[in-house]
Amino acid sequence: MVHRSLRYVLCLLIASAAVCCAADVAGIIVSLADPAKLATLGERGANPRVQKITYWLETGRREGKPPEEIMDDVMNRLGWNDERGRLTTAAMLRNVDIATKLGCTDDEGMEHMRHGRCAIVKNGPYAGDTLSVDHIVPRALYPQLDNVLANLELMPMKLNRAKSASFGQRQGFELGRFRDAGLIDTTAPASSPATATAVAQPGS
Repeated sequence: MVHRSLRYVLCLLIASAAVCCAADVAGIIVSLADPAKLATLGERGANPRVQKITYWLETGRREGKPPEEIMDDVMNRLGWNDERGRLTTAAMLRNVDIATKLGCTDDEGMEHMRHGRCAIVKNGPYAGDTLSVDHIVPRALYPQLDNVLANLELMPMKLNRAKSASFGQRQGFELGRFRDAGLIDTTAPASSPATATAVAQPGS
């Protein structure tokens, strides 16, 4: 009986520790993803936060908490139980998948992302390149989306530079979703495509 009781108590302690770890991860991401804080950042200010969120989601996964559940918790705490939260969650989960497939979640890559820095791509045709943050809808065209997490996607730097401020079918589709979700001010005009292309920089 004594041994059973001890095992039971030990199991409870382990389970409680796991819950605490997951809760801490969600709390950290809440701070990184807080829309009010993001709105105060300068140009590309959210880029390092995307790297950090990727690190913490992968850390949570390794501790036994699915990234989907962590992001659900994050969005609940932020009060984004709507399309804004769903789009943001999808983007952050996609980034974890991208980082994993490109071999950026090794020890070295995780250490870089933990501090908001670019990991080194280890797999695929872009091996050796840095893992940058791209704006799906170019910030040069829609600066309102500069620090919107749903618009940020991890991408090898060379591919990012080649993409520049191009606006294609995917960009148009995502822009429509961002507008419908209320992530972009529909009354604010976009920049001129010709001008935006001329001034575009990596990470646009």
